[in-house]
Amino acid sequence: MPASSSDGLEALLSAVAACGADPECPAWRDLARVVDTAARADPSVTRLWPPHATGGQPTEAALLRELAQQLHALASHDTATRHALTEWLRHHHGPAHTPPGPPPAATTNVISGDSVLHGPSVQARDIHGGIHFHSPSPAPPPRIPVPRQLPPVTARFIDREADRRALNALHAQRPAHAPQVLVVSGLAGVGKTAFAAHWLYEHADGFPDGQLYADLGGQTTDWESGPVSPATVLEAFLVALGTSSVPAGIAQRSALWRSMTSGLRLAVLLDNAFTAAQVRPLLLGTPTGLTVVTSRSNLTGLRVDGASVHRLEGLPAESAVELLAVGGGTRVEREPAAAREVVRLCGRLPLAVALASAQLALRPHRSVSALADSLSRGLGAVDTLRVDGEAVMRTALDMSYDVLPDESRALYRRMGLLPADRHDLSLLTALAGDGEGSHGTGHAADIADTAVDALVESHLLEETGPGTYRFHDLVQPHARRLGEELEDPGGHERTLRRFVDWCLSTAASAESILTPSHRLPGHDLPTGTVAPTPLDGPEEALAWLDTHRNGLMGAVQHSAQAGWHSSCWRLTDLMWPLFLRLRPSEMWIEAHRLGLEAARRSGSRQGQGRMLTSGAIGLRNAGRYPEAADWYRQALEMATADDDVRQQAQAVSGLGHVSLLAHRLDEARDHFEHALRLRESIGYRRGAALSRRRLGETALAGGDLATAAEQLRRAGTELDSLGETYEATRVLALLGHVLDRGGDPDEGIRRLREALARFRAGDARSEHWEARCLEWLGQAAESRGDHGESVRHYEAARDLFRRLSPEDAERLDDRLRQP
Repeated sequence: MPASSSDGLEALLSAVAACGADPECPAWRDLARVVDTAARADPSVTRLWPPHATGGQPTEAALLRELAQQLHALASHDTATRHALTEWLRHHHGPAHTPPGPPPAATTNVISGDSVLHGPSVQARDIHGGIHFHSPSPAPPPRIPVPRQLPPVTARFIDREADRRALNALHAQRPAHAPQVLVVSGLAGVGKTAFAAHWLYEHADGFPDGQLYADLGGQTTDWESGPVSPATVLEAFLVALGTSSVPAGIAQRSALWRSMTSGLRLAVLLDNAFTAAQVRPLLLGTPTGLTVVTSRSNLTGLRVDGASVHRLEGLPAESAVELLAVGGGTRVEREPAAAREVVRLCGRLPLAVALASAQLALRPHRSVSALADSLSRGLGAVDTLRVDGEAVMRTALDMSYDVLPDESRALYRRMGLLPADRHDLSLLTALAGDGEGSHGTGHAADIADTAVDALVESHLLEETGPGTYRFHDLVQPHARRLGEELEDPGGHERTLRRFVDWCLSTAASAESILTPSHRLPGHDLPTGTVAPTPLDGPEEALAWLDTHRNGLMGAVQHSAQAGWHSSCWRLTDLMWPLFLRLRPSEMWIEAHRLGLEAARRSGSRQGQGRMLTSGAIGLRNAGRYPEAADWYRQALEMATADDDVRQQAQAVSGLGHVSLLAHRLDEARDHFEHALRLRESIGYRRGAALSRRRLGETALAGGDLATAAEQLRRAGTELDSLGETYEATRVLALLGHVLDRGGDPDEGIRRLREALARFRAGDARSEHWEARCLEWLGQAAESRGDHGESVRHYEAARDLFRRLSPEDAERLDDRLRQP
């Protein structure tokens, strides 16, 4: 039916009017499906269906005419509507159009009475010539409808604009002489099928010969769960294209499939594929077609066939909240923080978020906060979110787990037991080597490589960096449940022991690189512990500490709970570079509280002293000055009783710093000078230099800039000679600030910029001191009257402090608000 022709419109009007006389006829039911198809392009068409007139509305005939006109107009620009309408007219055409008025009298034939006609008959007045009777031509066989098998799409499809653009870009790169294959991969529940179907509907114009669909992960013929055989799918596809006889063998079916689709502009969606081998016989053999495959695996084997892979991730947080609001309504707007927590607990997966949204819809008086609390308990969204009583996310993850090789399943369970959010390959090698039948480190490394590859391929594990992996937020509790259920108690403990030993060995390696002078004499790790992750230099060591900070804290907490007291306080002590450089204040304090109790239980006085002085620094940095001073005094009493001069100096210096922060400058100076004498008495050059730095800071706080500069210069020279890059850079920054304030701004700014560059990269990297340098550079620019530069520096410092020190960030916000 040409959409623009008046004849086409007249034919449609006639057909619609004819079937409207009998709403029970098949044509009327089929017309309802045409309206559904048209509504995808223009939802307003649904107001005309069904066309029943009510009071004050047009007559039913007028509504039918309006419906026909709107369908005709939509068909002119929407391919799906045009195809649906064409097929409907082919099967349900209206009465032939006949010109108005009676036929001419001379040709009128009348049969009346009880006449009965059998066979060909002629009624005429005069006949000249012969008469020939011709049998009517047989009716043409019904035409096979163009297959439109894509699954229906939801009306609540949200976002995915970036993914659409990515798939469009891959599609635009289609080869000229080869069929194109696009793979959409991702975790269970991420919305692969919905996204692929939506994308293919949007590109329907490019495939006028049809769209075929098969779920490759559906039911087998014996009704057991598992992958569908390619032979079964080929049979269905061939029948859909009109084959009356399907060959028996898969090779013959695949050959016939390629022959029948040659030259066709056909799209095929293969959903939920298990392996590349399952997909390969179903691939089109023509460059005019397109095959889209969805899978929980990357289907790396299909890359050999030229496939392009697009990985689908969870929704952006804003879009996930929008999906949650479909069922949560205004409750989501009233509780934005709780809504963000719900979508986080759902891993931003559309399936999980949609189920959470449905729970809110079913319980209109339930708050979003209550839902967040429910999801945060137990196994979270994996078990809590259900459809008809079934935990669909758990079922989906169980299916992914079941098809893994044995080594991957074992590693998955053991990883689930760990209180960590990042995993290094060296750790996974240690865990893989825990099983029976392992023969040395090399064999364990091979097992780990193979097991990890399968987990990454199945999207159960995500590679976040070279040799670094993480679980998806929803996968972690599933792995933990399997570990707790399937690992025996002895294996459970061995796995966690290996994890803690790995944390100890790698943290010790990081400490020796970043703060070698901090190493506690006589406490080297025993031989035979788990091999550490290799760390190549200070930047890599600090990056490892930053990446694994939560796992390290989890190891400290587990050691405390399990009664591994020495491991608990030793690991806390080895994490000193993490606390010093990255300053996670709450973690700092909690780890040292646990470490102090563990040191007391293990009877280690050295451990108690280290926990008290290092923990007091964390308390001091958090502004808890009285408690920090109490810890320092406890450390001083222990050190004095043990005649430990170095530890005495550390405690006295800490008391001096608390006094400095409280602006009790005379008291602070006395403490620092006392600490300096103690350190010089035992030849502790590094400690003496640090005491001079504190004396310089005290002089700066009192406005004595000359004394401050002198003390800082001496401290910097000594630290440089000792190779203490980080401490020397801190002194350099302080000296730059003093010189800027003391009348030498050019030299001061030069030193501040040099220190800033060191804090941003290399041995001295520290975001805290980077922020302090930026603030001092902002002050220098402000004193020169350069308002624009001062604002830029203050804003950069504030952005860093927001993560490190909210009080400092608030102080800079106040400063930026000032005119």
